[in-house]
Amino acid sequence: MSTTVSDRRTRRRQQTIGEILDVAIELMEAEGVAALSLSAVARRLGMQPPSLYQYFPSKMAIYDALFQRGAELFLAAQRDAVAAATTDDVVELHLIGVTAFGRWAMQNPVYSQLLFWRTIPGFEPSVEAFAPAQEALAEIRRHLQAGVDAGRLRPDAATEEGIAVFTSVTAGVLSQQMANEPDASFEEGRFSRLLPVVLEMFYQYYAPTRG
Repeated sequence: MSTTVSDRRTRRRQQTIGEILDVAIELMEAEGVAALSLSAVARRLGMQPPSLYQYFPSKMAIYDALFQRGAELFLAAQRDAVAAATTDDVVELHLIGVTAFGRWAMQNPVYSQLLFWRTIPGFEPSVEAFAPAQEALAEIRRHLQAGVDAGRLRPDAATEEGIAVFTSVTAGVLSQQMANEPDASFEEGRFSRLLPVVLEMFYQYYAPTRG
């Protein structure tokens, strides 16, 4: 087999995998995250179920691929927003990153349910799929450490406990928003617009003077 033919088949396989995942997201939006059906995905694609198994051997494998894709997307959204910022103030940069994450989560509720809430009984992401989420946590740690280095936060803000506090309060805001006003925009949401307040509270709690 020539390299050209092999490359073409690889591209076609990746394209089909992308189409399967896109259809899975559409079905989960319509029927619920836990209600995903391999036979429904196959029907939507005009494919026989046995053919689908050549790409994903189980429903959990589709969830795993979507978990990885979602984690990569929200990490990219956060990084892109911070990279485009015109400020070097650590608090403003932190808020920009948190806002980008919150906006992405609200715009992608299916991914958010899969990534941040245990909506699939028995599902655990693979090490490979979880890697981007681990990198996102490392990104949070770097942002918090930048606050420590700038003298805006106590050192314990960048510890496991500080990260747990930070993710709990920010995720809590978004959970409230998506549970009570799922169709609101980020800017108009009764809870999502409180993210700057929550971030300020975090910085006040971990302020060096308070220690």
